[in-house]
Amino acid sequence: QVQLVESGGGSVQTGDSLRLSCAASGRKFSDYCMGWFRQAPGKEREFVATISWNGDVTYYADSVKGRFTIARDNARNTVYLQMNSLKPEDTAVYYCAATDLRSSIVVVTINLDEYDYWGQGTQVTVSS
Repeated sequence: QVQLVESGGGSVQTGDSLRLSCAASGRKFSDYCMGWFRQAPGKEREFVATISWNGDVTYYADSVKGRFTIARDNARNTVYLQMNSLKPEDTAVYYCAATDLRSSIVVVTINLDEYDYWGQGTQVTVSS
């Protein structure tokens, strides 16, 4: 098992930046593909970004491509989401998640149903 704790959320203005962190504990962090998801009020949870176990492969939702960057530090058991040029539509609770894809032919996934472990979420609010 792995436990995930997000941090770094807050209230910012349009155009500002935030960096979210997700600290993992438990099983070996580099066993896992990591993902960031978000859920706005009244909406379903949606994919934001994902990164392979070694950081070589990343993938982003079209809505954040070019503005957000996912990265990981396996020595620190942490995955990050750098969010630049924030917009009001980025307002949501952001969750990190982990999935073990070692037996899979893929190294990343955007499907939230394939993630086994989730953090508690951190609120990001962007005002205009």
